[in-house]
Amino acid sequence: MSKTLIIYSTVDGQTKAICQTMADELSQAGEIVSMVSLAEVETDTLPTFDKILVGASIRYGKHRPELYRFVNNHHALLNAKKNAFFTVNVVARKPEKNTPETNPYMQKFLQLSLWQPQLQGVFAGKIAYPNYGLFDRSMIRLIMWITKGPTDTSGTYEFTDWQRVKTFAAEFAEL
Repeated sequence: MSKTLIIYSTVDGQTKAICQTMADELSQAGEIVSMVSLAEVETDTLPTFDKILVGASIRYGKHRPELYRFVNNHHALLNAKKNAFFTVNVVARKPEKNTPETNPYMQKFLQLSLWQPQLQGVFAGKIAYPNYGLFDRSMIRLIMWITKGPTDTSGTYEFTDWQRVKTFAAEFAEL
């Protein structure tokens, strides 16, 4: 029975929701799962886990700087464990950009990170215009207009393929 840590970095909560679905799947597979936000990780406990899964969202084309600090400071420990990383971004709503090999944000992560995860995943996120302030709503709408996405700011658009999330969790369980 593996002791698994899931670490998430999220802006609006979709990455946390994806991690919770994975935690549920891994628990059903018999793993002992702990889930924590990147901001609350107690790094001295990392060696006590058999497996570590990190999920992070994109905002305005970038992962958060704390993510890179964490993975670069702990890459040796992460590499010593069974490990995985996934990114959540709205670009992944497009079939030609929803794999680790084709997603620009995963490729950028792999270039900037000292850690090269054993298992990599890419999931489309969610746009919840009504939840955003004026600046974010305007910027995200502009980005969606440029990339031919939804621009009606009264709507919420979820692009996450939950079956793919569950499949990724099953693949992680097999590590």
